[in-house]
Amino acid sequence: MAEKKSNYDASAISVLEGLDPVRKRPGMYIGTTGPDGLHHLIWEVFDNSRDEAMGGFADRIEVTLLPDNYIRVADNGRGIPVDMHKQTKVSALETIMTTLHAGGKFGGEGYKVSGGLHGVGVSVVNALSTHVIAEVHRDGGYYIQEYNIGKPKSKVKKVSDSKQQGTIITFQADVSIFKEIVFDWKRIVSHLRQQAYLVKAMRLSVIDARDLDEKAQKKLDMRGVQYLSDLALEVPHQHFYFEGGLRSLVAFNNQYQKPIHKNIFYVEKNNVDSAVLSVEVALQYVDDLSPRISAFANNIYNPEHGTHITGFKTALTRTLNNYAKKNNFFSVKDKDAGFTGDDVLEGITAVVSIKMPEIQFEGQTKAKLGSVEARSATESVFGEAFNEWLEEHPDDAKQIINKVILAVKARKAAKAAKDSVLRKGALEGLSLPGKLADCQSKRAEDSELFIVEGDSAGGSAKMGRDRKTQAILPLRGKILNVERARIDKMLASEQIKNLVIALGTAIGDVFDIGRLRYHKIIIATDADVDGAHIRTLLLTLFYRYFRPLLDTGYIYIAQPPLYKIQKGKEIRYAFSDPEKFMVLKELGVEENVEVGEGDDEAEEPEDEAVATKKNTKVRIQRYKGLGEMNADELWETTMNPEHRVLKQVTIDDGQMADKVFDILMGTDVASRKSFIQSNAKMANLDI
Repeated sequence: MAEKKSNYDASAISVLEGLDPVRKRPGMYIGTTGPDGLHHLIWEVFDNSRDEAMGGFADRIEVTLLPDNYIRVADNGRGIPVDMHKQTKVSALETIMTTLHAGGKFGGEGYKVSGGLHGVGVSVVNALSTHVIAEVHRDGGYYIQEYNIGKPKSKVKKVSDSKQQGTIITFQADVSIFKEIVFDWKRIVSHLRQQAYLVKAMRLSVIDARDLDEKAQKKLDMRGVQYLSDLALEVPHQHFYFEGGLRSLVAFNNQYQKPIHKNIFYVEKNNVDSAVLSVEVALQYVDDLSPRISAFANNIYNPEHGTHITGFKTALTRTLNNYAKKNNFFSVKDKDAGFTGDDVLEGITAVVSIKMPEIQFEGQTKAKLGSVEARSATESVFGEAFNEWLEEHPDDAKQIINKVILAVKARKAAKAAKDSVLRKGALEGLSLPGKLADCQSKRAEDSELFIVEGDSAGGSAKMGRDRKTQAILPLRGKILNVERARIDKMLASEQIKNLVIALGTAIGDVFDIGRLRYHKIIIATDADVDGAHIRTLLLTLFYRYFRPLLDTGYIYIAQPPLYKIQKGKEIRYAFSDPEKFMVLKELGVEENVEVGEGDDEAEEPEDEAVATKKNTKVRIQRYKGLGEMNADELWETTMNPEHRVLKQVTIDDGQMADKVFDILMGTDVASRKSFIQSNAKMANLDI
């Protein structure tokens, strides 16, 4: 790596305040002490290395998961300065590691562009870790300093001479801060892959070395080794390197989609103005209904978008409208001709990345960009380039405009359906569906809606429920697959219309979560293939059209038992095969018992189930579905809040969830088959 000249030394480090507030209120700095906050520690350390790559000072980064919950991040950047800091009277390395708001990101020659705006990243990680090791290769030397809970164990030491260059940070998160320390390999790989797309020509390695044997671990004790991937360890790993940047990311996001035009639009403009260093945008339309827009500011993912996306959407709508009018795509007779913002977003996959020297986020977790300059910069750069691209690619432009015109027609057709069904039905209090057995409570926070499969299960659930707080809505068969259905077609389905009216929120642009009638919506389907399919169809509906219900944690999946086990007057229930064998063992059964299915509970042969006590028989019933349970059984096992098991459905990674729904419910049969074959062993994992 050729060194890029920069006045990056102790004088470039600014200091604002001390570290103590972090341990008292960690949520202020990392958002939460749950899994999101735990993984945020990795992102904070990685961001510093990535900022070196963004500045042109590094081209290789490695992130390694080590035994005992250690995380190691290495780069070949300039190396954190180790010379004395005039203000703190200790080394710049110790200053950065132990002082809040100390870093080279407030101006001067440290960084022109930085994701870690506040400079709190590595010091916060240090404060929330039991042990941190900072290693620096710089100015011909190899330096090291260790810390316990943010406190240095000793001064910075020069260990040896070194021809290498870069920084290595290894940390162990504090178990007294984080309730559970479990690093998610897939989550880490997904996040870092995304980062590799955003920094062109950066080599990024991710290594899972958590299960190394003792012999292999000894290799890791070699202090001064910069990259563990050079040690040829036989462990899971991923390597990323993308020269295409955002083009490659759009292609990756569309790998399970059918593009409607061949060429991917791309623009990158540097030195836009004094406030914006660069704007980069890539997009492609696909044969789908949902928009997929990813937003980044200084390579920080902004799930709540922000000003740059506002500018992008404005330019997109204006440019497509102008092109359509100029090329006579609108009918002369149509006075109301024109595309709305929703029309032009249908089926778009886009990535918008902006870089600014002075950047403002809304909140420390950087979920939303607030810098006002980003809007006009993105709007002008993208709008001008996209207009030129449409002129230069008339075939692609025609496909895009035709796609948007189809969205306009569908919008007008859907509006009539929504107005007639929703505004009058759900919002003005007309009769609830006849199939719905509503609860007596009118308080949404106390009310539950069980969505059950079939009239038989519905009958048992209605008889066994707590009428005060539990409502029952039976479904007749499988609902419509909404992955590729518009709202007007959805509302023509009696099943979906009944569900929408029962929820009370309406749907689409008149959706109002404040009108939700139940704060627990429980999917209770059978434990077979058909039940799993119905559950997936319902989750697709909620994900695509009722996403706020998932985001707020209102959707649950019931876990009915698979077996009823009876020995004499004692009745036990088992929710899985391993639990069944455990119950049998507790009941003293020495051999496996044949399972009776359905309501067939005939006496088993003498030699089928012999318990410790001679001639005591055990009966087992395998439930094929909820409809086979009587009302008391269904209440006791699946509906009684004191005994039931519910799994709350959450969306930890919206983009990955979006991709899974594309695969499972879309039209690409080959991808669906491959996905199912690859994930068959995980079929019983939580959703």
